Amino acid sequence: MADDFRTTEVGDRYARALFDLALETGRLEAVRADLKSLKAAWAESADLRRLVQSPVIAADDQGKGLSAIAVKAKFDATTRNFLGLLAQNGRARDLAAVIGGFEVLYAKHTGLVAAEVVSAQPLSAAQMKSVVAALTQALGKTPEVSARVDAGLLGGLKVKVGSRLFDASLKTRLDQLKYSLKRA
Repeated sequence: MADDFRTTEVGDRYARALFDLALETGRLEAVRADLKSLKAAWAESADLRRLVQSPVIAADDQGKGLSAIAVKAKFDATTRNFLGLLAQNGRARDLAAVIGGFEVLYAKHTGLVAAEVVSAQPLSAAQMKSVVAALTQALGKTPEVSARVDAGLLGGLKVKVGSRLFDASLKTRLDQLKYSLKRA
């Protein structure tokens, strides 16, 4: 699901428009918080993904659905209006790419380093603190860390910082061993 937020040309254009508007109006942090909430909802709600991605749901209905979500979540007016515009233009299916593009623009603007930690089981507070400390030492600044669980890893961690991926998962190690045995 993390791959859903890959940027696209259309997503980048809409993200740039939203970013510029939020910056101009002084609503950058509010819009960013709204998009973080939407990203979390995207990961948790198959209904939201269906609403946005379904080719059989009319743009009007997508707009009404996104508007209802925005009102219920008490999103900033800038975000609410943007979601309505996105649906009105028939681009609701590009929402994930817009969120991804906005995150890239925000990180460049603020100098933020974002890291995603994927583990086979939820990390304890102490484990997360250790991961953040190690990342801070390696990067030279404290990253904003998001965590998610992927039971398919079997054990270990994957850490993604920008375009770099550090993979210390048991699944990858087993796959490498399997490959080595096949070649031997």
